[in-house]
Order: sequence, then structure tokens, then C-alpha cells
Amino acid sequence: MAKSRSMQASGSSSLAPWLGISLIVILFDQLTKIAVTKVFSYATPYAITPFFNFLLIFNRGAAFSFLSSASGWQRWAFTALGVAAACVIVYLLKRHGNQRLFCTALSLIMGGALGNVIDRLVHGRVIDFLDFHVGGWHWPAFNLADSAIVVGAALLVLDELRRVRGAR
Repeated sequence: MAKSRSMQASGSSSLAPWLGISLIVILFDQLTKIAVTKVFSYATPYAITPFFNFLLIFNRGAAFSFLSSASGWQRWAFTALGVAAACVIVYLLKRHGNQRLFCTALSLIMGGALGNVIDRLVHGRVIDFLDFHVGGWHWPAFNLADSAIVVGAALLVLDELRRVRGAR
């Protein structure tokens, strides 16, 4: 019991559950990307619903194809950014391991970032395939790694709102 209290007071706990969440995100992200590249043809939409397609595309840039037409330096810049983010996240997970929502959010973000880093290192680009659309307007295609990053960011906002509300 005393050991448990001292761990909570210092904010540290095992990294294993948080790294496990990240690993699960990476695994599902990479498995879906492998499946999509084996099953679907490049840039050919496969309608699933009236507002959703599978659409295999490659993105050499970042979110919303930012810098996708740059000369190639962006591959290494975004790879370095993803690795640096993962290092900072591991540090934060070690310091705040007992804050479940915060660490879940960070774990999702790290898993998503590293999933896309793997794509950049292995393929030189990120594999995207989820295509939502309304009428003629299409949201930029994305993947499970991107989804994990967005969900993680939303959980960070929720965690902060809860912390601010609790401080009143």
C-alpha cells in the first residue's frame, strides 16, 4: 500500500499499458494499410456508403497533403518530427503515468505518429484510404493512424477541460 501511494505521489507508474495502447494502434494501422494496398487499386474509389469510400492514395506530405509537392525533404522532416514527438510523449507518460485519460490520449497520438513514421521510412510516403464525402466535396483521405491522432487530441482537450473544471 505504501509503495502504491509513493508511486501515485511521484506521478510515475508502469509504461507498459501506455506503450501497449500505442503498439495496438501501430499494429492495426499497419495491418489495414497492408490489406488496402493488396486489395485496392491506386486512386480508384470503392463506394461503401453514399458518403464513404475506400480510396487508396499516397501522401508525401502531412495532414491535408501539406507540403506533399515539396522536393522530398519533407519525408525526413516529418519522420524526425514524429520520432521527436514520440520521445516527448514517452517522457510525459513516465511523469504522469497515473493520469489515465491524459496518458490514453498521448498513447493514441504516439501510436498514430509512429504508424505514419513507419510508412515514411518504408514507403517514402503515407498510405491513406478512408475517404468521406458529401456531394462533390471530399474530406482529405486519411488512415487509422490519423484517426488515432485526432481521437487522442480530442481526449487531451477533454482532459484539460475536466482539469480546469475541477480546479474551480
